[in-house]
Amino acid sequence: MDTNTQPHAIELIRLADACQSVIVRLGSTESTLEGPGVRHYDAEAVVTSDFMNGSVYLGFDSEDLADWGRLLDAIEEAEQEADLDEPFTADWPRSGRTAHLRFIAEDPYVVEVHDGPSTQIVVSVPLDMGEGWITESRGRLAAARAALEGGGA
Repeated sequence: MDTNTQPHAIELIRLADACQSVIVRLGSTESTLEGPGVRHYDAEAVVTSDFMNGSVYLGFDSEDLADWGRLLDAIEEAEQEADLDEPFTADWPRSGRTAHLRFIAEDPYVVEVHDGPSTQIVVSVPLDMGEGWITESRGRLAAARAALEGGGA
């Protein structure tokens, strides 16, 4: 499905079904900027579908990695509470600084890719997420953390 995958590219996030995907791929394991206790990284959000393909720069920092883990926990908790009036919605990384993903946990799941700071374009991708996607996402997060720690993080 995703013909743009680079060999050995590290995927922090892969949200996909049989027809389309939203992937956040690290640009490098080296931080681009360091502040007191925080490292900044370059990545790209890649949307692939039969309708359109595109990518946008997405920057995040070491604190955003923890936020992604907490977001996965919150989604899992929301899935267990079937009587929610509104679908669970969250942004990653925090909106406003860079392009970001908005995750809407409904049926089907919807991932919006927002390029707010630049073009203001939003791409909405409905995804039929299968069983086990949260566990797979946690595995990707752990692998990305390990790679970033090995790359000077």
